[in-house]
Amino acid sequence: MARAQSGSRSRDDRAPRGDREESELVEKLVSINRVAKVVKGGRRFGFAALVVVGDQKGRVGHGAGKAKEVPEAIRKATDQARRGMIRVPLREGRTLHHDGKGHFGAGKVVLRAASSGTGIIAGGPMRAIFEALGLKDVVGKSIGTSNPHNMVKACFAALTEVSSPRAVAARRSKKVSDILGKRGETAEAKE
Repeated sequence: MARAQSGSRSRDDRAPRGDREESELVEKLVSINRVAKVVKGGRRFGFAALVVVGDQKGRVGHGAGKAKEVPEAIRKATDQARRGMIRVPLREGRTLHHDGKGHFGAGKVVLRAASSGTGIIAGGPMRAIFEALGLKDVVGKSIGTSNPHNMVKACFAALTEVSSPRAVAARRSKKVSDILGKRGETAEAKE
C-alpha cells in the first residue's frame, strides 16, 4: 500500500516538471502544404506540415504531420518532433565546434562555425533549425534542392556529426588539452 502511494506521489512530482520542460520548447513552423488525394468522387484535400522544435540550449527535433485541418497537422508534426529530439554540443553556447556537411536525397548543406557577432547566416528551413537549437553565430549554405523536407533532414544529418572536443578526447583516450593544444601548436608553428 505504501509502495503504491509513493509511486503515485513520484508521478505527481514529475508532471509539473514535464509541463515546464515542454513549455520551454520553441516551435517553428517550417512549411505547410496542401495535398490532394484523388478518390472516386473527386479530390480530397488535406494539409501537410513540417515543424522544428528546440529548447534553445542544444536540443532540437523535426517532424512532419498530415491531416484534413491545418492545426491538427501542426499538432501531429510537433508531437513527432518532440519524440525525435537530438542533442547537439555547442561551443560557448553560441556556435558549432567545427564545420560539417550533410546530405539527404538531393539536399546538401554545409554548416560552418562562426566568430562572435556573426549572427545566423542561413535561409528558410535552416534558419528555423538554428534558432530552435540556440545557435547565435553560424553560417549555413544549401547546395542542391530547395525542398524544405530534404533541407531539414540534410541539416540534421550534418548536426548529428558534430562532436565536442571532450567526446573526441574520450573516443581517442586522450586529454582535452591534447586535442585542443594541437590546434594552437600548429598556429604557432606557422608564425
